Amino acid sequence: MLRFKILASVVPLLAAAVFARSEIGSVSQPCIALGDTSVELTSLFWTAGVHVAFTDDLSRATVRVQITDDPDTADFAVVDDGLGSEPDSCQANPANRLITIAAQPVDGGPVIYLSTDGPADYRIFVRSKTFSPREAAALIVGAHGDHKRPLQAASL
Repeated sequence: MLRFKILASVVPLLAAAVFARSEIGSVSQPCIALGDTSVELTSLFWTAGVHVAFTDDLSRATVRVQITDDPDTADFAVVDDGLGSEPDSCQANPANRLITIAAQPVDGGPVIYLSTDGPADYRIFVRSKTFSPREAAALIVGAHGDHKRPLQAASL
């Protein structure tokens, strides 16, 4: 009888969790595909493997990201408003890397200084209805962390 009571109380909780996850997870978040891996922003703090933070103080930053006006000078460009967007490029798979933007630095995670001035570890160009420069910076830094290595190829 005790097993039945436990089962009877756990099943509704599991159903609610699955339903809540599908509802919360169905919101489209900025995402880029890097080969077989996709890097996606999430608002679910506890599911993210990488937590990035932003700062206005250059001395507190671990990564500097510059917003450029010229896509030719950018290390990473986001232009998703044209015909070239690939809506299925970030389908859910086990290799997804989830990133969240934290209000404060978390466990030594990257702290981004975002500006229009250089020098910078990454330069980004953003012309998008769905991505903000802040989200693009979080994705590029979250994809590479503090390693500051060039991005080979990505798609939206």
